[in-house]
Amino acid sequence: MDRSGLLQARVPVDLTMQLPRQSNPTDLEDSVARSTCVYVTYIRTTPEKLWSALTDPEFTAQYWFGMRSESQWEAGSPWKLVTGEGEVLDSGEIVEFDPPRRLVIRWENQWNPELKAEGVSLCTMELEPHGMAVKLTVTHTIERDGSKLIVAVSGGWPKVVSNLKSLLETGSVVLQDYERKH
Repeated sequence: MDRSGLLQARVPVDLTMQLPRQSNPTDLEDSVARSTCVYVTYIRTTPEKLWSALTDPEFTAQYWFGMRSESQWEAGSPWKLVTGEGEVLDSGEIVEFDPPRRLVIRWENQWNPELKAEGVSLCTMELEPHGMAVKLTVTHTIERDGSKLIVAVSGGWPKVVSNLKSLLETGSVVLQDYERKH
């Protein structure tokens, strides 16, 4: 029980939507509305192999439903997520590139006008060795309350990361098709 007498449970989850907490108006950092999706999984691989899987466009196409994640893979370089037909779905910039530990992408949706209107989000991928596996944490955040983009990626990241995990561990993906919601 906490100080208010309410029972609090701590349940591990892979996907959480974090809503802004009540804050003191004088605390500027806490006064910003923010929507966040956090997805955590453990993949039986090495940090180097996982890093390569995240940054090799041909490999990303295998688990990301035919889409390639393209960049020069250095801080400040442009980044884009491109379909097999060449349509740019998302674009942005590499903010931080620290192989094989941390990748941060400034991310903007390009294919859905409603999501694009929300502006730029930040996607952080953190890799931590954990015994025979690597803990992958994907955190996708935007500085707005109730973001439809975060709702969309909350449905997308589990599918993409499940395919990534399966491909690295077994050599094949578990999901073949992905339907974009307009």
